Amino acid sequence: MRAVPVRALAAAILLLGAAPLAYTLFLRPAPRRLPHNRAHPVLYVALGDSTVAGVGASGPAQNYVSRLYERLRSAYPEARLVNLGVSGATAAGVLAAQFREAVALSPDLVTLSIGPNDITSGRTNVKQYEQDLEIILQVLTREARAVVVLNLIPDLTVTPRFRGTATTAWLKERVLAFNQALSRQGRRYGAEVVDLYEPSQREIPEHPEFLAGDGYHPSDQGYARWAELMWQGVQARIPQR
Repeated sequence: MRAVPVRALAAAILLLGAAPLAYTLFLRPAPRRLPHNRAHPVLYVALGDSTVAGVGASGPAQNYVSRLYERLRSAYPEARLVNLGVSGATAAGVLAAQFREAVALSPDLVTLSIGPNDITSGRTNVKQYEQDLEIILQVLTREARAVVVLNLIPDLTVTPRFRGTATTAWLKERVLAFNQALSRQGRRYGAEVVDLYEPSQREIPEHPEFLAGDGYHPSDQGYARWAELMWQGVQARIPQR
C-alpha cells in the first residue's frame, strides 16, 4: 500500500470533522485539563528541536524536558515520558518525523518547542510555518485530545551567536512574526502558550551563564529556567485538589 504523506493525512483527518465543527473555528475552546486523578499514569510527549533533545546540557537529565518531567511527577507520581525531540527539526520536520508517533501514543500532555531552525535557515516563510503548526495543534487537541503547552521563541538576537551581526534586524523581525503565529494558533486551539521571548530579552544579557559554550543553546542553568517557565504553563492545566 502506498504511504500517505503526513501533511495530506492530517489534512484529511481535519476535513472529516470539518462540517459539524465549522461553527467553532472562530471560538476559543475551553482549556483542556490534565486528569483529576493524581494516580493516573499521565503520558508526557515532548516534540521539537535541539532544545528538546537537550543540546547544550551536560547530560540528558539536565535538559528542560527531563526537568519538567520531574516536576510533573511531583503531581502525578506514575507519569511517563517520551521525548521525540530531534536536533535541527523544523515545524515541517516535526510534522513529518515526530507527529505521527506522538498522535499514536495518545498522550495526556504534549510540549512543543519549534521555530528557531525555521527562522535562522531563511527557507521557511511564516505562512508555511503557521500552516504546519495549525495541523499539529488541531490534531493533537481535537484527535489526540492532549493538553498542549507550547513556548514562544526566545529572542535569538540577544545571544552571542547573533547579537550585533548583519542579520540582527532581519532575525528579530522574523522571531516576532513567528511568535505571532505561535500565539494565534495556540489561542485558537486552546494550547497553553508560555512566553520565553520577554524573559530571554531581560535575563540573557544579565545571566550569560544561561547559555552553553556555543553562545546559542541553553546551558544547564538555562534549561533549569526554561523548565521553570514551562512548568507554570503545565501547572495552569492541573486541576486543583
